[in-house]
Amino acid sequence: MYSDPIADMLTRIRNGLMVHKESVEVPASKFKERIAELLVREGYLKGLERIEVDGKPFLRLTLKYGPRREKVIQHIQRVSRPGRRVYVNAENVPVVRRGLGTAIISTSKGVLVDREARRLGVGGEVICEVW
Repeated sequence: MYSDPIADMLTRIRNGLMVHKESVEVPASKFKERIAELLVREGYLKGLERIEVDGKPFLRLTLKYGPRREKVIQHIQRVSRPGRRVYVNAENVPVVRRGLGTAIISTSKGVLVDREARRLGVGGEVICEVW
């Protein structure tokens, strides 16, 4: 049992990229599925598939690489942790790498990327940063 399933998912992605795996599998939850959907939509992952392993739901995340097998995700980091939650208001939504990266934020309107949160004028808990 692990205390931070989101950090576990991000670590599995990071480790899979380091050894050039095609995909990684993480235990499924609606929250992790929404984060993965945003990563696919933003172009950081190639695909997302819900599967069952031994009767338990898992998410298969297909990793994305460039034409010369370079990693598309250079950095993926958990910001808000169980021991230290990080919240921002609408005016202080972070800009990652001057707009070249993405912050994923859990808001009252759902899990959003930083651009959408700024456009809607909502803040929330900063889940992770990706570039």
